Amino acid sequence: MTFSNTSKTLMVQGTTSDAGKSALVTGLCRVFKRHGISVAPFKPQNMALNSAVTQDGGEIGRAQALQAEAAGLEPHTDMNPVLLKPNTDVGAQVIVQGHSIGEMNAASYHDYKPKVMGAVLQSWQRLVDQYGCVVVEGAGSPAEINLRDRDIANMGFAEKVDCPVIIIADIDKGGVFAHLYGTLKLLSESEQNRVVGFVINRFRGDIKLLESGLDWLEKETGKPVLGVLPYLHGLHLEAEDAIESQQVTSSGSELLNIAVPVLTRTSNHTDFDPLRLHPGVNLQLVRKGQPMPACDLIIIPGTKNTRTDLEFLRENGWDSDIQRHLRYGGKLMGVCGGYQMLGRAIHDPEGIESESGSSNGLGYLDLETTMVRKKILKRVTGELTFPGKRAVMVTGYEIHAGETDGPALNNPLISLSENGDQVDGVLSEDDQIFGSYLHGIFEAPEACEAILAWAGKSQKSEYSYQRLKEEGIERMANAVEEHLDMKKISKIYDYQ
Repeated sequence: MTFSNTSKTLMVQGTTSDAGKSALVTGLCRVFKRHGISVAPFKPQNMALNSAVTQDGGEIGRAQALQAEAAGLEPHTDMNPVLLKPNTDVGAQVIVQGHSIGEMNAASYHDYKPKVMGAVLQSWQRLVDQYGCVVVEGAGSPAEINLRDRDIANMGFAEKVDCPVIIIADIDKGGVFAHLYGTLKLLSESEQNRVVGFVINRFRGDIKLLESGLDWLEKETGKPVLGVLPYLHGLHLEAEDAIESQQVTSSGSELLNIAVPVLTRTSNHTDFDPLRLHPGVNLQLVRKGQPMPACDLIIIPGTKNTRTDLEFLRENGWDSDIQRHLRYGGKLMGVCGGYQMLGRAIHDPEGIESESGSSNGLGYLDLETTMVRKKILKRVTGELTFPGKRAVMVTGYEIHAGETDGPALNNPLISLSENGDQVDGVLSEDDQIFGSYLHGIFEAPEACEAILAWAGKSQKSEYSYQRLKEEGIERMANAVEEHLDMKKISKIYDYQ
């Protein structure tokens, strides 16, 4: 592949959500890095409850953090200048260049889009000035007619910066030719002209049976099919938003059984990917209306709306299930919002997450949380020390609006290395309940094994989630190099 010295921009849009946009951008970033090309990922607007903290102290979508890793970069707020974190069905927290500017309903945000486009273009321009190549991920579909006006996420952005677009579709869902043909036909003439080709994702079977359809598509649209990506069984790339439905089925008497209730606004559910994929763990996601199963450990996840989800937890009877679980000697853990629920009370006097007021917590830890407008955003490393055990390294990041205080904090489990007086993690006196603000707490292998041992796992494992994540990036990049016409893609850049 040959590229000119000036920065190039290529955008990947999809016929639907979950068509494979994030995966393709991840793969392209790693391929370009392999070839010595300075590359950065970019997503103008993301709607997701999975987020990561960047090196410059801001917040971006988790998918862009993974794409930065594929490109060999530290995540930066410019890689995802607009992040929408839904807290109701009609409203979301709006995060611009890493920091919250407040809550907006759908109508208010639609009116705000022309203004926020300036921040999007500013971030894109900074990346263009720094890197030889910028790979952009769209959102949803460019053919969503109701969202075309004032669009900043798909063709609205592409038209503004005048970049070529690849459209990807998921054949595993069925109707792939209708998706691609229909999406193209619903675009304006100028938008159609900037579409430089199609990619078909998740194909299984004999490619020869697909060839007549590919020929028809190219003839009818005048656009080349740049490649057909195979269905990569067992591929792990962190999900952008939807809770991972692919469960890893495990069995055996030595497995540790873990249950995680799925809340209405569960945030950063990628926290549990290291457990879901762990060979010594059987992780069960418990959904609305289901009872909490018999298990060794229950983990209450983070949430974008803590008091509302605490009520949801009680409505499902999970509070009673948790009481019974503890009576039988089971362990309980809370992460971020789940940690806040473990205390005596949660106060939100200004209505930051929901209606103003206070809620009684589950009452297992002697602490209270008050929501404040200034969100805590920081990446941390430190040491986790269970009583009587050696200290192990822990890594993670904090994303929360609550300030937590109370006597339970006098005996922290985690000492953060950034500042000697910064601590995290609370363990109940009876050793059954553990709370922490740290997202990503299971990613460092030693910390993961220490927590699983505390929960009752007897055998240690050499499992490494970081290694598994890197293998996923490499598999995606290998598929891109093998099955996409990279010569055509390099020419697309040269035409700019």
